[in-house]
Amino acid sequence: MRGLGLLLLPLLALFISSCENDLNKVKEIAATQSGDVVSPTTGVDMIMSDSAKVQFHLTAALMLQYQTQKPYKLLPKGVKIIFYDKTTQKESGNIIADTGIMPDDQKLIEFRKNVVATNIKGETYKSDELFWDQQTKKVYSHKPVQVIMAGGNVMNGDSFESDDKFLHPTLKSSTGVFHVDEKVTQ
Repeated sequence: MRGLGLLLLPLLALFISSCENDLNKVKEIAATQSGDVVSPTTGVDMIMSDSAKVQFHLTAALMLQYQTQKPYKLLPKGVKIIFYDKTTQKESGNIIADTGIMPDDQKLIEFRKNVVATNIKGETYKSDELFWDQQTKKVYSHKPVQVIMAGGNVMNGDSFESDDKFLHPTLKSSTGVFHVDEKVTQ
């Protein structure tokens, strides 16, 4: 019986060491799955163009690229996008937010916290969330939004959707404050 124990001792040692290696491999895979930052980038300055025409200009102080099952980029220290008119190449609007999230497999950018967007007419959209779908050329939010129009009128809604130029908005459950000139109505 004692000889059998001595024979099993090396097998037990081999088993324990193989478990430790497997455990290290599991930890390594788990770390990758939890979203290790693969490449931090500072001073992000990206211009997107089509046929030598600038479509938009994105700037961010910091971009963190995460490798998870669904890789994404996080812009945690603010993001600004300036849109340009395709024909005149003049600025047609912008979006500024505290945080941006860009999934690698989609043409979608999510803006969070203190999102402020303006259009060419001088209207300002404010919300804590905004999604820009580059495929459908739509922007939308499922959170309350406030629209301050160029003339000073204010509209509020529970959510909204618009084209990506912010020219044709649809607000749900909207209320507003509109200034009326009494001289014009009489």
